[in-house]
Amino acid sequence: MDTKKVALGTVIDLTISGVGHDGQGVGRWQDTAVFVPGVLPEERVVARVRRAAKRHLEAELVGVEEPSADRQKPPCILSDSCGGCSLQHASTEAQLAIKTEIVRQSLSRLARLDVPVEETWGCSAGLGYRNRALIPLERRDDGSLRAGYYRRGSHKIVNMNRCPVLDPRIDALVAPLKEDLEASGWPVDVNLTGSGGLRHLGLRVGHHSGEVLITLVSSHRKLPGLDDLAQTWMKRWPSVVGVTLNLQPKASNVVMGSDSETVAGRPWLLESFAGVDLQIAPDTFFQVNTAQAERLVEPLHAFFSAGSSGTVIDAYCGIGTFGLPLAKRGLQVLGLEVHGPAVVQAQANAERNGIATAFFEQSDVASVLADRLRMAGSLLVDPPRKGLSPEALEAIQQGKPERIAYISCNPSTLCRDLAELCAEQAYRLESIQPVDFFPQTSHVECLALLVRS
Repeated sequence: MDTKKVALGTVIDLTISGVGHDGQGVGRWQDTAVFVPGVLPEERVVARVRRAAKRHLEAELVGVEEPSADRQKPPCILSDSCGGCSLQHASTEAQLAIKTEIVRQSLSRLARLDVPVEETWGCSAGLGYRNRALIPLERRDDGSLRAGYYRRGSHKIVNMNRCPVLDPRIDALVAPLKEDLEASGWPVDVNLTGSGGLRHLGLRVGHHSGEVLITLVSSHRKLPGLDDLAQTWMKRWPSVVGVTLNLQPKASNVVMGSDSETVAGRPWLLESFAGVDLQIAPDTFFQVNTAQAERLVEPLHAFFSAGSSGTVIDAYCGIGTFGLPLAKRGLQVLGLEVHGPAVVQAQANAERNGIATAFFEQSDVASVLADRLRMAGSLLVDPPRKGLSPEALEAIQQGKPERIAYISCNPSTLCRDLAELCAEQAYRLESIQPVDFFPQTSHVECLALLVRS
């Protein structure tokens, strides 16, 4: 079928037969694949065509004629409009099945590897699990403040006063902080379409410690009364250990800039993670689901301990989130990280915990990895969402570590890289374990374990 001949707005009937890579339902209409968000396999639905791509159609849900037994009432009243969550309409069991299927499809389509995918590890807390929020802000013409995530597929903020996936200890701060920021009179310009001002409200909590950081992201420092307001917040909420200001003057989709200053208290919170204490700053990368991330430490330790002795290279190590617990359990670890402040935090965290078998180096991973692997038997990689660069993959192929553990938040780039690593049977994929770090969304974390053939 020529999809370009389908008129936008056409209403169609569909039976949903599967799921797409980001959790949307997939059905067929006149032998053409149709992607519809907000639906589940085996449902019969009515949808309206919104976009015609070369080989498929994209549609919006009009109504569910025959609902799945797995359909549930979303726990958030904004689920139909807010783009933060995409699977609130699905039961916990259905969400886990969808995520397992997403990984299976990626492994089959992109890696072409015939390895069973383990069932996704569920999360005991389907709500209230996120330890961090970065919430866009905007001020309307009448002076009122809007705070919330973007409407699906747009840059329009859906105003909110609470978010049920946030840890309750920071969720409770959203509404009163909005009131204070609204009353401040400060300019708010999230997209820098005018003269600038506040852009985002950042909140971070230690899952185990309960310590809270408040961060304001602004394009400039012209926020009169900020010092007094920060002191007020710290007195009002004893759990708040610091208030910081981050400057992001660039019109960029990178939320936080490189320049931060402490307004009150301290610029980090202390958190316990898998038996070690970590200092975490407002701009530190740290897994948003602490409890689920901790579950990865023991399988990582068992995997590396089963190999030959030698150093474990922890590439893209950040503040030592996984490397330090592994070192505390007896492994020798060398962390590589390009972000200087993260390396400083990692070294401080090693000293804080009295760990003498973990070392950290600021360097571009791809540039030094092949050389560092000469003294190591194993490799742990936890790269950004875009996955490993061609240069990093080449370095791994040159260094030939005995064992590789690959942590990924993006099944597509993970499986692309697995195909490269397993080419010509250089490595054998032993297992791939999806883990639900992000309940109510289609995102899924994976731990893939590879052994050199």
